[in-house]
Amino acid sequence: MTLFHGLSAFPITPTDASGRVDAEALGLVLDRLVAARVDSVGLLGSTGGYMYLSQDERRRAIDTATDRLAGAIPLIVGVGALRTDTAAALARDARDAGADGLLLAPVSYTPLTHDEVFAHVRAVAEAGDLPLCLYNNPSTTHFTFTPELIERLSRLDHVAAVKMPLPADRIIADELDDLRGRVPHDFAIGYSGDWGCTEALLAGADAWFSVLGGILPGLSMQITQAARRGDAEAARAMDAGLTPLWDLFRAFGSLRVVYAMAHELGLTDALPPRPVLPLPRDEAAKVRGALKEIEDVEFRSQTI
Repeated sequence: MTLFHGLSAFPITPTDASGRVDAEALGLVLDRLVAARVDSVGLLGSTGGYMYLSQDERRRAIDTATDRLAGAIPLIVGVGALRTDTAAALARDARDAGADGLLLAPVSYTPLTHDEVFAHVRAVAEAGDLPLCLYNNPSTTHFTFTPELIERLSRLDHVAAVKMPLPADRIIADELDDLRGRVPHDFAIGYSGDWGCTEALLAGADAWFSVLGGILPGLSMQITQAARRGDAEAARAMDAGLTPLWDLFRAFGSLRVVYAMAHELGLTDALPPRPVLPLPRDEAAKVRGALKEIEDVEFRSQTI
């Protein structure tokens, strides 16, 4: 399967309180993704806490991933940073460490113009010299890639995909049709926002960039495969069984919830990077209850 297609699983990056990556715990998380044969691993995305890590710790995470994946699964690495030169250096570092592709969000403090983001993406894509996916995440970055900007960027060398949020005021199929009419035929369009991605895949999206895939990869792969073969009934039935988790994701943010899930699965005791706080105890209990309702072999046995 082509890079930026299918299930791209986004794992947490467990660290200690000082931000040092726990390579052993990260390895346990990644082993599950390898066993489930996800289509790619999205390391150092928002779920991976990339903006809370130094360049050295990002490299530690990449080295751990390349060791555990051993070339069996493509590795996509997030390289977002405030400064263009820093993001370019991260892109080169990821390439040199063995990444197969890059993910770039326009992180900013000063609001960015479209021309500034265009120049930023071009510089990072050239530095990384790898297929690059645009990360359209306005709820976090406060920058929105418009269809016109995506069209413009899709013509650049190395820019090969976009990771889209769920549309707030459009039907996914309509948005996909619009974007496909603007970009090259081999430009991949995928979605995040796990609770709506089953419908995105059924509508023809190329990829599900998945938080859930980074923690429950087996079930996520089953949903992805059912949707991609057009078995809407099976895909929707599995998705419906995840409603308690989707409710928690929307209420508390997927990052907090997925750390609680990792605790329940015995993968790590690491906490979210401060200042993000873990779920309150009573809400964490809801995570435990939601997991118990999911008929998923990887949870019942805590192994794949």
